[in-house]
Amino acid sequence: MSKRTILDLAPAAVRGKRALVRVDFNVPLDGDRITDDTRIRAAVPTLQALIGGGARLVILSHLGRPKGKPEAKYSLAPVAARLGELLGSPVRFLGETDTDAAVAASKALADGQLLLLENTRFLPGEEKNDGALSRSLARLGDFYVNDAFGAAHRAHASTAGVAAFLRPAVAGLLMQKELDYLGAALDKPKRPFIAILGGSKISGKIDVIEALLPKVDGLLIGGAMACTFYEAMDLETGTSLVEPDRVAMAASLLERAGFRLTLPHDAMVAPSIEQAAKAHAVKRDEIPANEAMLDIGPDSAASFARAILSAKTVVWNGPMGVFETPPLDAGTLAVARAMAEATANGTVTIVGGGDSAAAVEQAGLASKMSHVSTGGGASLEFLEGKTLPGVDALDDRDAR
Repeated sequence: MSKRTILDLAPAAVRGKRALVRVDFNVPLDGDRITDDTRIRAAVPTLQALIGGGARLVILSHLGRPKGKPEAKYSLAPVAARLGELLGSPVRFLGETDTDAAVAASKALADGQLLLLENTRFLPGEEKNDGALSRSLARLGDFYVNDAFGAAHRAHASTAGVAAFLRPAVAGLLMQKELDYLGAALDKPKRPFIAILGGSKISGKIDVIEALLPKVDGLLIGGAMACTFYEAMDLETGTSLVEPDRVAMAASLLERAGFRLTLPHDAMVAPSIEQAAKAHAVKRDEIPANEAMLDIGPDSAASFARAILSAKTVVWNGPMGVFETPPLDAGTLAVARAMAEATANGTVTIVGGGDSAAAVEQAGLASKMSHVSTGGGASLEFLEGKTLPGVDALDDRDAR
């Protein structure tokens, strides 16, 4: 069932009203310097739309893992400055969240003004989805907007609980975009539909594989997680990362998937990540006992690229190797470049957040994809078919 968005609200329900907007400004910081403002930029269209409608914006976000108490290094103060630059107008920052002073500041806003409150995870009840905190946060707005897809899989006070006390509760434009792209990929993909899964461990992707297998025309497996499948095939994996307790599961998946599941035919191996310069390509049945697979090999990269270019829908989650360390980034870059080319040819390409999003950003190809998700864990859980609490709490479109 689709959710109402800010575009479904009547102008009178927006102008002069306090919009309590939950965003995901969980950005990397180097001291006070934001090293990647992608998530801030992603929220700008929703904020601009609300400003244009005359709303008074009260913005909530988490940052880092401060464990329910204030920590200066996790303050959102640097974010307020960057957001003001992106919007071209000042953003007031208040180093409080759940206080009478915050409520008073929200009521003092004029139409189109913005107030960013302090990190929600400074509040001990946030991650517990505390009812009293949820009710208290609801005092900060006249309606609720969740645009934090990256936190939508968390049932926290500011992402789910507050919606029980503050209506309307609607999706922002970024949240809607995420749901539209990921939902269409699962429900009515243009075919052929290819999924690419990578990363280090099969354990984190088993539910995704199980959910996608009945839906896809092809499933390409890369990254160290391929080695657990190799182990199930009785291949030598050397010092590669293998999950012994998942080998039987990998064998079962191989049997059930048949021709739809493709593993790398070759691998880039080296004695260690620190000795990446010694990386060399071997066939998958020739991995040396004293070396580890750290990337897919060139033949596999070319094969995966051909599969991507033959598809009409591609979903990618997880790098093909240790992409942070050249030359072990070659497989991941090959996938990213093939997806960029496929996008230009009309294929719907979706990058499922996390390391994959970082990789396409690093390669300068993020703008060449149909959609790059802002939520790694959230996109994974969505692809698994799980209900996301931050989405479930919002108003259904047919409800008024």
